[in-house]
Amino acid sequence: MSTVLVVAEVAQGSFKKATFSAVTFAKQACAALGAQFNILVLGGPGAGKAAEELRAYGAAKVLLCEDPSLTDYVAERFAPTVAEAAKGCALVCATATSFGKDLLPRVAARLDAAFAGDCSALQDQGGKLVFKRPTYAGNAYASVELSSAVAVATVRQSEFEGAATQGTPCPVESITLSAAGAAAARVEFVSISQVKSERPELGDARIIVSGGRAVKEKFFEVLEPLAAELGAAIGASRAACDAGYAPGDYQVGQTGKIVAPDLYVAVGISGAIQHIAGMKGSKTIVAINTDPEAPIFQLADYGLVMDLFTAVPALVSALKARKAAG
Repeated sequence: MSTVLVVAEVAQGSFKKATFSAVTFAKQACAALGAQFNILVLGGPGAGKAAEELRAYGAAKVLLCEDPSLTDYVAERFAPTVAEAAKGCALVCATATSFGKDLLPRVAARLDAAFAGDCSALQDQGGKLVFKRPTYAGNAYASVELSSAVAVATVRQSEFEGAATQGTPCPVESITLSAAGAAAARVEFVSISQVKSERPELGDARIIVSGGRAVKEKFFEVLEPLAAELGAAIGASRAACDAGYAPGDYQVGQTGKIVAPDLYVAVGISGAIQHIAGMKGSKTIVAINTDPEAPIFQLADYGLVMDLFTAVPALVSALKARKAAG
């Protein structure tokens, strides 16, 4: 029986929920190939905890590589072990987060394998996998068949529902860390600059409030109260990030994070193609903009043509009044 390998994203001993999208993708691939899937967990001390938690998601087994040298993520140190674990597999996949986008192309190179990035769907054509992936900022889609012995793919998180627990927990099998190549010796982990927030992470949030350049220096002053009332994550357009109104981690769009929440509130965002590519999968879209011709209104389920500095505080007051009324 052929095997599909899911590479879990682990940080500080815990796996990222984004991994579940890759698990769903793997299950679809297994149904087409008549295969089973394994989950690979790599990390420093504490990674075993993540492996234990992933046992209940339908895998044949969880492969665990727990090594002190893997405390900090460096692709050149992770790729050899992933490539070794992938030998004999039909498909290797991970979610298209910054982790997956960085690691899996290197794994594909080591395996001399064909690669499909940012896949939004998987089709079964007579037992062969066809990967659907966006191109031209999501305005067109390409259907790709990978002909190499091992296929490597990353999965768009917004297009695949996270897998749920099922059945009896599978066993955990420990594997050894593969030797890194010469390139790893020239790469040093220095530090990671991460925005800390009490808000939900963009990729996992059910509700997102995003601001554009029009919010200007009052970005957080305007959006924080609305996000607090909705229990939402905060996002931003690239223009807002480039202008310094919001950190780069907040960027939603083709070159930022791809999201698909239940509710997406676009405040002062015109709706450039690159931004729409990152949020058009949202179930309900609300847009607030002074320009009635803004492209975002063509996509929005609800639109409000109004000055955002008046509209957002009014919306916050209405939400507070509704909560007070019970």
